[in-house]
Amino acid sequence: MAGLFDAFEIKNLQLKNRVMVSPMCQYMAEEDAVANDWHIVHYGSFALGGPALVMTEATAVEARGRISVHDLGIYDDRHMEPLRKLVEFNHRHGSKMGIQMAHAGRKAIVPEPIIAPSAIAFSDKYPEPLEMTKEHMQEVLRAYRQATKRALDVGFDVIEIHAAHGYLLHEFLSPVSNHRSDEYGLTREGRVRFVLEVMEQVIDVVAGKIPVTVRVSASEYDCQGYSLDDVVYYCKRMEEIGIDAIDVSSGGNLPVAPSSYPGYQLPFAEAIKQAVHVPVLAVGMLDDPQLAEHVIQSGKADMIVVGRGFLRDKHWAHTAALALGKQPQVPESYLRAYL
Repeated sequence: MAGLFDAFEIKNLQLKNRVMVSPMCQYMAEEDAVANDWHIVHYGSFALGGPALVMTEATAVEARGRISVHDLGIYDDRHMEPLRKLVEFNHRHGSKMGIQMAHAGRKAIVPEPIIAPSAIAFSDKYPEPLEMTKEHMQEVLRAYRQATKRALDVGFDVIEIHAAHGYLLHEFLSPVSNHRSDEYGLTREGRVRFVLEVMEQVIDVVAGKIPVTVRVSASEYDCQGYSLDDVVYYCKRMEEIGIDAIDVSSGGNLPVAPSSYPGYQLPFAEAIKQAVHVPVLAVGMLDDPQLAEHVIQSGKADMIVVGRGFLRDKHWAHTAALALGKQPQVPESYLRAYL
């Protein structure tokens, strides 16, 4: 029976345990979207805390795809060297480093005109986006392709494609935000088409060198949104074209908040895990070590993704190991705290 601190593998990537630091927006970049000292300390401190994999915050593939002007980007060569420092530091201290590549779509608040599948604002607090033309789609596909080349050059170990939380790719998947009448709308087969095209660009550039994963929102918490059956269909299609793991979250495409409690998203992860053959990652208030261990041992998911727990305790993985009677693998400089 596998446990939280047993080694794991996603495709060709060896991981020392089954703990990942969740992507969490920081809004701390300057307006040029370049990583700075905040990011060095923020991500580096996680590496010292014992997770197998640290994922960046949503990192924009083009300027109009930033959630805010203080997001990280990977759409310019100037972004690469600071990101390379993050990756190299984390590698030196025992953690793999992933990048969550993203496009905010209609949930962007930036100087540039914003784009979405349909000209529907997220809420009255957001601007109305332009409905994407085929030319817009080609621009976004090229942006993902170039961002992937940069991510490989920087040395990231995983690329996660952000298709959740109401951002551009999620917007295509949802009947709430996708009212298109062409081949990119109307049915769930149409709504997944552009998402798969983006993934194909990324997978083609990666060429098997590193895993390509996806984050999905498994529920929109609204009867007008897609169903869990739709999401399972989407995930199967993603698996078919070569996605290597699925990170299961929920919500974000409507201004509604679900009731949250420890493990509230686990039924979604479990349903998707039963339908696919690639690893499934679970997220959502799983920072109690006993609960995290139970999720792995019971086979509900293959990895645990922790966000707020790591914000409160940068050494959450070491703390969890101790709570489970395991010997944490700590940096030598910190051994005195664990002897």
